This record gives sequence, C-alpha cells and structure tokens, in this order.
Amino acid sequence: MEKALFMKKIFVLAVLVHAGLVSYAQKTIEPDLSELFKSGKIKTFNRTASLLALADGKRVVHLDEKEDLGIAWLTDLQFSEGTVEFDVKGRNVPQKSFVGIAFHGTNNSTYDAIYFRPFNFKSPETERKNHSVQYISLPANDWPKLRKEHPDQYEKPINPAPEPEEWIHARITVQNHEVKVFVNNNSEPSLVVKQLSNQQTGQIGFWVGAGSEGDFRNLKITTH
Repeated sequence: MEKALFMKKIFVLAVLVHAGLVSYAQKTIEPDLSELFKSGKIKTFNRTASLLALADGKRVVHLDEKEDLGIAWLTDLQFSEGTVEFDVKGRNVPQKSFVGIAFHGTNNSTYDAIYFRPFNFKSPETERKNHSVQYISLPANDWPKLRKEHPDQYEKPINPAPEPEEWIHARITVQNHEVKVFVNNNSEPSLVVKQLSNQQTGQIGFWVGAGSEGDFRNLKITTH
C-alpha cells in the first residue's frame, strides 16, 4: 500500500516537472512592427510596404496592390512549431482580396501559407463561402491543384462568418506537421490540415495574393 502511494507521488511529481519544463521551453514574442519597418527588417517581394497610423494610434503594416502575389518577410524572425497570431484586414471586392501569412519560408517561391478571402465570408453561394480560408504549400501545391485534386479539404468556411471589411484575428498553430486555423477567438478551428511540405522551419511574412492589398497588425509568436 505504501509502495503504491509512493509510486503515485513520484508519477505526479514527474508530470508536474514535465509540465514545468514544457512551459519553460515556450517563448512568446510580440515584435514591434513599427521598429521592424523603420530598421529595414521588413523586406518585400513584389509589393511596397508602408506604415500607417490608425485613429487609435496603433501602427499597421500596409501592402499595396499589384499583379501577382506579394510578401513582406520579417527577416529577423524564424518559426518552426508553435502559434502565430495576427490581425488582418482585407476588402469586400471579389477576386481582389487575398490576405494572410506565409511561414516556413526559404525564399520567395518556397513556403507554406494560410490566407483568407474576405469577399467570400458572407457570400450567399455555399461554394464561395466554403472557400473562405485556404492552405497552400508552394511551389508544388497551389490552390488550383488542391481544389481540383482535394476539393474542400484545404479550404473551408468560417463560422460564424466575419464581416468582410473588418479586422479579423487569426491564430495559426503548427505542430507535428499539422496546421490549425482559429478565427476571432473561436474555440473550434475553421481549418485543420496536414502540411504538404517538408520544410520544418523558416521565415514568416505577411502575404497578399494577386491584385490584393492588405493591412496587418498585432503580431504575436509563441514557439515551442
């Protein structure tokens, strides 16, 4: 009896120690986007980035509209596993608003990304609404291939649907090659997929699709 109680105490202690180590190993950073911008640590590809001031005094990174996709890489930040949170704002213009984030980037054409189509958020057409949030893995797995070969697997609706022209909060978790996307603090993910790439680490960048502009703020990264 005493031996069993002793072993139980040892097990509980081991669990607590492990939990403490896991907690200790986590690191959360909230980079100052204004400072990154001013110090030249935001490098753009096929876009011009600018720093805008909102009415509440908060600063946001704005990417302008151009043909083809564009990225603003945060050159000092590397990400492997953990959570990436940010606020993003697009617009309610069909086929002209694709906004999100790239991660595990090795160059301008090799990365994974999660992005949103705000113009589909509240569409009366079910098919369009089902294409509200998208995962891609470039260069091998862009959205046309994924939609054709795996319909409705790598893109999903968002419930409840956000307002198309308002800020949305995105929380993306990456762990054991699984990606989950949570929107506006919903407890249930809007999208859950297995990564299609072999990249396990790389750069993070704000991402916009062809013909799109976007605003980004409140970046927070928790690494494991």
